[in-house]
Amino acid sequence: MTAELSEPYGSPLEEPASAPTRRTFIAATTAAGGAVVAGGLVGVTPPAAAAEAAAAESPPSSRVALTVNGVRHTAVIDNRTSLLDLLREQLGLPGTKKGCNAGACGACTVLVDGRRVNACLTLAVRLEDAEVTTIEGLADGDELHPLQRAFVEQDAFQCGFCTPGQIMSGIGCIEEGHTGSHEEIREWMSGNICRCGCYVKIVRAVEQTAGGK
Repeated sequence: MTAELSEPYGSPLEEPASAPTRRTFIAATTAAGGAVVAGGLVGVTPPAAAAEAAAAESPPSSRVALTVNGVRHTAVIDNRTSLLDLLREQLGLPGTKKGCNAGACGACTVLVDGRRVNACLTLAVRLEDAEVTTIEGLADGDELHPLQRAFVEQDAFQCGFCTPGQIMSGIGCIEEGHTGSHEEIREWMSGNICRCGCYVKIVRAVEQTAGGK
């Protein structure tokens, strides 16, 4: 009997069916190069398109002109900017404090056209030609506002963080005529929180100033 010899992996002249040949490799790389030339670099955004996308994503802005503590200011702001952020970050008036930033603590109280508002809830873009008064605008040089003096005399603060908002709210309370009794002052000052618990002395300071008025 004649033994048949066979190659264990096929004929040495044959290549596995799944292995790429030199011809298919050259054809594939040529096709890929043509696609890059025809369509541009994959994943690279042209500069013009990138600029248009950035402009589309940037928030709308507006120019607003208002008077703060007697000084006229004009600023270009994001339409979402609060009065609080405008005062602190663009106008350099950090006396108005950022507490809860949700209108619950009163630390950011200022006067807008004579009325007290929470600056954190007030959009600056809506204050065109408004008159804004902050804690920095109360004293006349070294002469303190009467309510500022009363806070010192009544020792109506401890850490002092809430004090600017308390004073601005107290001025509004006095101007509104809500100082007929301790209870009335407490009611109309209830939007201003003092975490140190100086409420009794704050009421006395507001009462003292209202009596002097």
